[in-house]
Amino acid sequence: MDKELNVTFLTLDWYTEINNYRYILFFFMFTLYILIICTNSTIVYLIFIHKNLHEPMYIFIAALLLNSVLYSTTIYPKLLIDFLSEKQVTTYSACLFQFFMFYTLGGSEFFLLAAMAYDRYVAICKPLQYHIIMRKTTVGIFLVVAWLVPACHIAVQAIASAEAKLCDTNIKGIFCNNAVYTLQCQRSRLITVFGVIALLDLVILPMLFIVFTYTTIFIISYQSCKEIRKKAAETCLPHMLVLISACLFFVYDVSIARVEPNFPKTVRIIMTVQIVLYHPLFNPFVYGLKMKEISKHLKGLLYQAKFITCIKIGC
Repeated sequence: MDKELNVTFLTLDWYTEINNYRYILFFFMFTLYILIICTNSTIVYLIFIHKNLHEPMYIFIAALLLNSVLYSTTIYPKLLIDFLSEKQVTTYSACLFQFFMFYTLGGSEFFLLAAMAYDRYVAICKPLQYHIIMRKTTVGIFLVVAWLVPACHIAVQAIASAEAKLCDTNIKGIFCNNAVYTLQCQRSRLITVFGVIALLDLVILPMLFIVFTYTTIFIISYQSCKEIRKKAAETCLPHMLVLISACLFFVYDVSIARVEPNFPKTVRIIMTVQIVLYHPLFNPFVYGLKMKEISKHLKGLLYQAKFITCIKIGC
């Protein structure tokens, strides 16, 4: 009980390792953040303005890319401010809010990927019933569930953590992920139980559903004509690549919490940065390059931009 702390501010311990490179890292991270916003927003914009992309599959893609923008905005602005600050501090309430947003949006990604897998299953395996099953109402329900269910799960852990007693004020990381648990004197049974429930409901079950769905799609498409196999490959491959990327992010985030004490601080920082660097950029490039209809409209937009630029400079 003597170790319990009554604190308002927390310190992030990563700063001392990169103090000499903070301005270089600020420019690098700021450039990446702008790139993430621009690439994801461009594809969302294309889906919004082109009526032939107002289909469930593309709506789910737009939701997934919007999710990436929100996910990055949860982390980057605070990180950029810390690069320019003499002291890297945050309040416990702000830390818990970042924790809540980080894992809510992470869980939403798995739900959105599950919805996309179901959409592809209906389109390929039940094409005659597609427009009956995948109505606007169905798509709307999937989107609400994808964001609401993770929020409810993570809210329980965040609220329970807010009531926990703290024995440390030093966060071992660059932002508030599951490192907030290391600050607590003792993790309550409620947090532990809901942590297991969240892991099961938000990650494992959606992953099992996705694997089962795509396995069924590939079996049926393999037994069908060449045209069906081609359609399955073109539409399912990008989703599988994004799923693999999300799974790698999840496995790392869970693993680092277990082996963190044995990891050198610099290595831990570099590995954690990979989460905020690659994954938000991976989605728009996969869908922009691999999805035929999106790629076609993207090339048209780039050509239009080039044409306007040439007119202005007198090409």
